[in-house]
Parts: sequence; structure tokens; C-alpha cells
Amino acid sequence: MLKEERQRRILAILRERANARTIDIAMELNVSRETVRRDLVELQGEGEIGRVHGGATINSSPPEEPFQLRMQLHRTEKLAIARRTASLLKDGEAVFLDAGTTTTILAEILRDGPDVQVITNLQSAATLLRDRAFMLGGRFSDSVPATFGELTLANIRSFHVDVAIISPTGVDPEWGLSYYDVHECAVARAMCDQAQRTTVLADSSKIGVSSRVRLDGIETTDILVTDRHIDADLHAKLAKHVQVVLAP
Repeated sequence: MLKEERQRRILAILRERANARTIDIAMELNVSRETVRRDLVELQGEGEIGRVHGGATINSSPPEEPFQLRMQLHRTEKLAIARRTASLLKDGEAVFLDAGTTTTILAEILRDGPDVQVITNLQSAATLLRDRAFMLGGRFSDSVPATFGELTLANIRSFHVDVAIISPTGVDPEWGLSYYDVHECAVARAMCDQAQRTTVLADSSKIGVSSRVRLDGIETTDILVTDRHIDADLHAKLAKHVQVVLAP
């Protein structure tokens, strides 16, 4: 079966069922799971599908929940991740924080130490940390309380920091790090480029998930901080490329 025909049939399966497991698609098409995985990666790159652990969905870009609602989701896990991340930082370091819900909680933790200098586009983080924070300029978003755009990116390029701490929408062993919004992804990419190392914060609900804008492969990350509910198979796959730190 030619690749084009195979991918058309995969799309037809997903349109009919909304989602399907890789192994089920492989059995239905009588091809290997590796062949299906490669097809899914290509289809995702073209924006046709979204991928989840073990399969795919036809809805590649579901609307993201409002920021304040996302702040309440998995809050216990996010708080544990934020505390564990703070313990990895040293006094005197300079860090980037991007505009995620877990990084917002981290800013709350950082009020009481360690004594780091924070550069962020996240308004609440700058407000919380006051004289220990630099607020990046730019255009405020309607959906996230943060700045974005060319001025934000230009400001980021004025700094060189010890660590970029980012909180993507999804972390997948194959698709890598991804964001829902292209502007959020651009900010995260610029921060990583200007940092000596990168730390990714992602609760287990984000592991094995891919969103519509890819930042980079997981191997570009130095540390992934997640919670203890992470799927064991995904943990093993990610640990081949990045240091995985589990929050208690």
C-alpha cells in the first residue's frame, strides 16, 4: 500500500472514530506499528491530527481552557513540581520564566527563596517577585496575563541566563515539546536560546500529549520536572533523552 493511500485511510479511521490506538490502526491496515507511527508524525506535522500516548486523534487543536481555569487543574501536582524546581535553583542565578500555570505557581514559591533574578513575560510573576524580577516588554495577550510579540523577543535577546524554565502544553517522546499558541512557543524558544540550560515543568497530564506548535525535540531539554503519576512507559522513554526529576 502506497504511503498516500495509507495516510488517507488513517485519516478516514480517525474521522469516523475521533481517536484510535496505533496498534488498532496497524492491525486494520495490516502494516507495522512503526509504519503507522511514522505516518502519524507526518500527519501531525501537516496539522491533520493530534497525537496522544499510544494513538492519535483527529482533533489536532482543541480550544485551550481559560488561563484561570487551568490554574486550578492538577494544582496539587503543579505545586509539588514548583517546590521541587525551586530546590534545584541556586542563590544568585538568573532565570527565565515563561507564561505557564506551573511557572506562575513557581513564582509564588520563589517569593521565599532561593534568591534568584527572574526575567519573565508573566505579569503575575513580576508582581509577586517585585525587585527580583524584570518584566519583559511587549503586547499583552487577551487570553494569558503576559506579554508577547517582537518587543518581547527583542528583550529576551538582551539577556543571557543560567536556566530557562518553561511550561509547555505537551511533552511527548516523539513529537517533543509543544505549545497551543504560536506566540507562547516563540517566547519559550527565545528563552531557551539565551539560557545555558533548560528545565521543563509538566504535570503528568501533559506527558505523552502533543499540541499544535512544536518547540523542539525532548533531547534539547536538560531537566524535566513532573509528578509521580507519570506513566511508567513514558517515563522510561523520556529518561533516555532527559533527566527526569519526580516531584514528591
